[in-house]
Parts: sequence; C-alpha cells; structure tokens
Amino acid sequence: MSYIVTTLSITVLCFTFINTDTPLKFYQEKDFHEAQELTDENIKDIAQLSDRQQFKKVLDEILIPRVVGTPNHEKVGNYIANEMRGLGWDVTEDVFPEKTPVFGTLNFKNIIAKLNPNADRYLVLACHYDSKYTREHVFVGATDSAVPCAMMINLAAVMSKQLDKLKSSSPSLMFIFFDGEEAFRQWGPKDSIYGARHLAKMWHGTPYKDGANHLQRMDVLVLLDLLGCPDPVFYSYFKSTEKWYLRMATAEQRLAELGQMSVYSQGKAEQTYFRLSSSNAVIEDDHIPFMRRGERRYSSHNPESVPTNMAHGPRRYDSAGFQYHRQP
Repeated sequence: MSYIVTTLSITVLCFTFINTDTPLKFYQEKDFHEAQELTDENIKDIAQLSDRQQFKKVLDEILIPRVVGTPNHEKVGNYIANEMRGLGWDVTEDVFPEKTPVFGTLNFKNIIAKLNPNADRYLVLACHYDSKYTREHVFVGATDSAVPCAMMINLAAVMSKQLDKLKSSSPSLMFIFFDGEEAFRQWGPKDSIYGARHLAKMWHGTPYKDGANHLQRMDVLVLLDLLGCPDPVFYSYFKSTEKWYLRMATAEQRLAELGQMSVYSQGKAEQTYFRLSSSNAVIEDDHIPFMRRGERRYSSHNPESVPTNMAHGPRRYDSAGFQYHRQP
C-alpha cells in the first residue's frame, strides 16, 4: 500500500492554478487547474518518505471490530481525531442520530480534518472507519476500511513538512473519515452510507459565499475503499475527471521507471495498478450522495481482486479502489 500512498502524495502536490483575465467565482476556479510537473528528484524525495512502521502502528490501532455504537467504535473514532489534531490539522465532528434496522437509533460521527480551515476550496480524500455488523462472526474490516484510514493518516504524517508549507494555501486538503458506511441488515438506500448521506445533505443545504453552498467547496473527492489486497487494479470511471485519473497513472509509471517500486506484484506477471482504460460499472459507496447532488466524478475500482481481512483470509468478492469525484 505504500506505493498507492506515494502516488496519492504526488497527486496532492501537483495541483496548480492557471491565471485567467476573466473574473471568477471561487467555485469556478477548479476549471482552470492543471497538473504541475514534478522533477525526478522531487518524486524520489517523496518516495523516500514512506514509513511502514508508522503505517503499521496506525493500522494496529484501527484494526479491531468497530461497529457503530460499540466502545471500540468510539475508541477508533477518538484515535483518528486525536491523530489528525496531533498533526496540526483542524478537526471537526459531524455527530447525528439516525434510526437503524437492528439497533434502533444510534449516534454516528463523521470526522472532518482540514489542513487550512480558512480555505474556500478543498481537495478531499475520504474513507470510512466503521466495520460491518454480523451475527455469525467477528469482522475487523481490514480492507473495508481500516487500511484506507491508516493510509490517509500515514500520508498526513510522512508529508507533514511538505504540507506545513501549504497550510495557508487554497485549495487546501480535507480528509473525511465517514461513519456508518456499512449496512446493518441489508444494503439499501436507508440502510447504508449513513454518514455520507447526512454530510452531503447538510453541506448541500448550508449556504456559502457567491451564492454557493458548502458542497461546492469540494473541488475533487477521492474516496478510498477496499484497499489492502495484493495487486489492485484501477480503471477510469468518469470522463469528466479522466485527466486526473491519468495523472495518477503517470505518477505510478514514473515511480516504476525511477526504481521506486521494489515489489510490484505478488506471484503474478508484472502489472500496473492504474490501467489506461475505462469502465461503466456502478459501485454503491460513500460517493453516491455527493454524486446525486451534482458532482462530476472520477472513480476507479479493482474488479479482479478478492479482498482479504488479513487476519481471517478471503471474506468476499468485491471491488477495491478509489472513487474520485468532482463538484461542478
């Protein structure tokens, strides 16, 4: 997973704004962003920031059963918020009650961390931190989604010096750790993605300047889910953000060419993670409420993978990968 973290790190540092003589409202500026080229030395420096011990330390704190409403769930949520605060990010919590089909009304908590809380616009990385409830067995949800949570915290930690230089910039970075992604009984519109549904509705209904709402402050939403299995494969899902997907593919290619990927594949012929092809598959995940409220979006998933929970072997066939969405 360190290679994917490094690819994300390169993408984070690549945004640049092209000046225009036409007066723009803040939410229109995203249309004039292009990718900034990093030198080979820049990329090598970023790759050397990888810290697997720190990643494992974070993962160990999250990799426990954490069903909404349990002490473990509260423990993990508090850990994530405290880690991000300790790294100097501004952290707020979106706490709300909602009725569930198994446990009645539960309190959910989305965790929102901002590098620059005064920015108008954000590049958003997101995942979910709750784990699935089952009667049959204990479920720790390594790929779903302890690993993505650990990846995001690890990225913020290893890039702290680089990100400190960007603390007054706009667009800035926002990390969202969604709560309640998992269904309690059966996946459906009222029993799944509780946190994402609540946050998208709240931000869409909260006015901001220039006649916009808070949802329009999100330039791009990159959703990480079901990551952690060997040899993930990602595809471009949306034409509107394909150019940013291609930047991820280019970052991976340059990392490989510079010899920064020591172990690329596990027991297979060498393959790239980010494929130069697209897919029309529809994936139900935390991006859906944002997409339905007007976001243009990019996503890539790994339909070939069999995610494992690291401790108990294969658990189900599913997709693994990124969702990448853009607010118009």
